[in-house]
Order: sequence, then C-alpha cells, then structure tokens
Amino acid sequence: MEPVIVDEGGVTVVEGQPDQAFLTSARDVDRVIEACFGSSAGCVLLYASNLPVAFFDLSSRVAGDILQKLRNYRIRLAVVCPPGSVSHSSRFGEMVTEENRGEHFGMFETRAEAVEWIHAFA
Repeated sequence: MEPVIVDEGGVTVVEGQPDQAFLTSARDVDRVIEACFGSSAGCVLLYASNLPVAFFDLSSRVAGDILQKLRNYRIRLAVVCPPGSVSHSSRFGEMVTEENRGEHFGMFETRAEAVEWIHAFA
C-alpha cells in the first residue's frame, strides 16, 4: 500500500489508508519520509492498522526507532487508534500520555481529533 497525499485545510498530510498494513517494520519508515519530502508534507496521519503490532510494545523498540527517525526529519506523526482497537503495553500508554503534550507524536481516538492536532502545530 502506498500513502495518499491529502490537503487538510491548507496543510499537506501523508495519510495511510484505514485497515491496510503500511509499515511492517521500522525500516519501512523511509517510504513515509520519501512521501513527505516528495509532497512537502510535514505531517503523517496513520491508523493503528497501518502500524506493526510491535509498535505498541515499547520493549520491541519499533515505536522508538520510527519516532526518532521521523523527529530527525522534523516530521510529525498522528495516529488514529480508537479505544480497544489494539492492545498496548502499560509503558506504551505512559509514553503516549507524555508525547500527546508535545508536537511530534500524538495518538487520537478519531481522525477529526488527529486533524485538529495537525492544525494546532501547522
């Protein structure tokens, strides 16, 4: 699956398609970065289903590797993850609580909330 480039009220966003696998490992984040540079997008909107299961377990280091690489390129990541859609480690939940206060990574229950966050830091 390839990402879609969308315009969200004047903000260019690289978006994954709901219910489709996109990143199978941390190595796949390069495709996201290429799509961002190719479209001048500074933000990515993904769904929980676009991410590998290991992303939601901090001990796997997948989330850390993906987030660090995106930060290196100043690309923000918004993830739509409705309650109960994936199980995650307690440490992952703590990390999300901390990260949601910043502008680099956020997890949201709905796409509308994610888009609102994208606009807040555009």
